[in-house]
Amino acid sequence: VQLQASGGGLVQPGGSLRLSCVASDASLKAIGWFRQTPGKAREGVSCISHSGDNTLYADSVKGRFTISRSDAENTVFLQMDSLRPEDTGIYYCAADQNPPYHYCALSAARYRNYWGQGTLVTVSS
Repeated sequence: VQLQASGGGLVQPGGSLRLSCVASDASLKAIGWFRQTPGKAREGVSCISHSGDNTLYADSVKGRFTISRSDAENTVFLQMDSLRPEDTGIYYCAADQNPPYHYCALSAARYRNYWGQGTLVTVSS
């Protein structure tokens, strides 16, 4: 599965961005978004099940981020609102192509083989 993440950029605190993760060669099943900042371990931010009816969020982004999917476009979105400087990092999407239908996980170990290239999000005034 070839994943392409996009939508990152520079935004002021309190602003919004929408990230996209698209696959060109296979239908997406469960998708996770992760972020990496210098000196910190990769953090699971959000995930959505293949069914679309199960989503998970890290405590740090609950109420501010929303994950969704469009199977017609083979794309998963991460709407990020009320952004904070601590949200700065490289955001990666990853695919779990063998999940239970209503399942997703925030553990990177679940997404062993399929990762996008990352998109940089910078929140700064």
